[in-house]
Amino acid sequence: MVEGGINKADKTEFTECWSAVWKTPYIMKLALSAGIGGFLFGYDTGVISGALLYIREDFNDVDEKTWLQETIVSMAVAGAIFGAATGGWLNDKFGRKLSILIADVLFFAGAIIMAVAPAPWVIILGRIFVGLGVGMASMTAPLYISEASPHKIRGALVSTNGFLITGGQFISYLINLAFTHVKGTWRWMLGIAGLPAVIQFLLMITLPESPRWLYRKGKVDEAKEILAKIYSAEEVEEEMQAMKKSIEEEKAIEGSIGSSTFTQIKKAFGNTACRRALYAGICVQVAQQFVGINTVMYYSPTIIQFAGFASNRTAVALSLITSGLNAVGSIVSVAFVDKYGRRRLMIISMLGIISCLVVLSVVFFQASAHAPTISGNESAHFGNATCKAYANSPNPSSWNCMKCLAKDADCGFCSNTNDLYAPGACIAKTDALEGACKAEKRVWYTKGCPSKFGFLAVIFLGLYIIVYSPGMGTIPWVINSEIYPLRFRGIGGGIAAVSNWTSNLIVSLTFLTLTEHLGSSGTFLLFAGFSLLGLVAIFFLVPETKGLQFEEVEKVLQKGYSPFRKNTATKDTSDHKN
Repeated sequence: MVEGGINKADKTEFTECWSAVWKTPYIMKLALSAGIGGFLFGYDTGVISGALLYIREDFNDVDEKTWLQETIVSMAVAGAIFGAATGGWLNDKFGRKLSILIADVLFFAGAIIMAVAPAPWVIILGRIFVGLGVGMASMTAPLYISEASPHKIRGALVSTNGFLITGGQFISYLINLAFTHVKGTWRWMLGIAGLPAVIQFLLMITLPESPRWLYRKGKVDEAKEILAKIYSAEEVEEEMQAMKKSIEEEKAIEGSIGSSTFTQIKKAFGNTACRRALYAGICVQVAQQFVGINTVMYYSPTIIQFAGFASNRTAVALSLITSGLNAVGSIVSVAFVDKYGRRRLMIISMLGIISCLVVLSVVFFQASAHAPTISGNESAHFGNATCKAYANSPNPSSWNCMKCLAKDADCGFCSNTNDLYAPGACIAKTDALEGACKAEKRVWYTKGCPSKFGFLAVIFLGLYIIVYSPGMGTIPWVINSEIYPLRFRGIGGGIAAVSNWTSNLIVSLTFLTLTEHLGSSGTFLLFAGFSLLGLVAIFFLVPETKGLQFEEVEKVLQKGYSPFRKNTATKDTSDHKN
């Protein structure tokens, strides 16, 4: 997934990391304890995909109202936007440790609220609480790990947080599968997230505050005491001097650009290099979301049901493919990002994404075109339960399964007794008739129709993740960590992150509505169009930052990047006064 930063780390760093944590286990205790926040981030954004199937079964309003399903899913994203914004203030004011503890309280409260929810609006409330925790964890956990890690292995340790995010998503799908036949299903799926929150809370109580934050607040002795547990005795004083210099530079930068957010944003867009960096940074963050990744991560089981797999358990099981590939892709990215470059990986990734989305559009179109027809005799088999829209249609012979499941018909399709793909029954969508259909060993469909093309949808969803995760899944965060001039790095990264979360909210809040109006085929084709626009924008706006110092990147942007000329970091101070 996707949301949250994954810092780069090379093979040497991982080797040094293993050696360092073997000698000083305390380092890994710090990293993994904070990294549970990343795990919870991944778990709570992934678990809703499977839980939603069973929430629909328990609450008719949710099953009947697409906007309610979208709201349940997307309110965590809305909460994350606010959580990330307030998290920045909390981090600076009260410290990284307290921010993580507050996030744990929010995670736990949200999990319990959802687990006992008597109505859909209570689930939404719980999702908002969880979202606030996600937003805070997405920025605080990597920050704490970064500031409490030896500088030589910082990238490797921060990368563990990125892996824990995708790992959390994968575990959420396993938990979904494990509880499919347990009484309470979705309540267990959502409520179990409270357990790691409690574990992290207890662990963090025993751990220190970030030494950097302590030093900045004038608690120099406390900061030195913590560094002594992380570094060897001869390195502590060196680190203290480096920290002093860095914090003095930070304070000087803050003095030059102002402290108010509005002033910082105004100055950022007024600076030529920073403005071009923002165009590139926002471009890759918005493109990351508008390729449709979180429709797959948040609605994967639902999409698989669209492809013709009616069973909730089967849909959840097949969804493990997408989440597992996403976790693997986050590891693959580390191996290639410094070898092949950021820009090249994103362009290759986008070309693969567009291809997969177009093929998925064709697959869903063919599945719709070849959906089983409706049999009058099969429908009449269930007596007066025949779908009213079908019974009153002037041309019932033109009906097929897709028309039966359309929103204006709002009925269910009961497959043929002997053959899934043969003409079946279109009957009213009620619990009683669903039971009657299943009692005859038939299959009951309400989201998608029986299709011989269904396995192709699963294959290309998997391919989509394979080409997305190592490229567009991780590189936008790497780009945004490298592209901004030092004095604008904080505000630039913040603006780009908000654009990512906002785009995520738009996509997750509209996906099911789009499928109702455009169909699955049209929706994937629309995302292919957005991806094409994103590819064009990346080609023209995003420079290659591989192997460049921050100052060299700034000079390239100051001069103006063009994909049609050789871009070198030559001095050009004509506009540097900005």
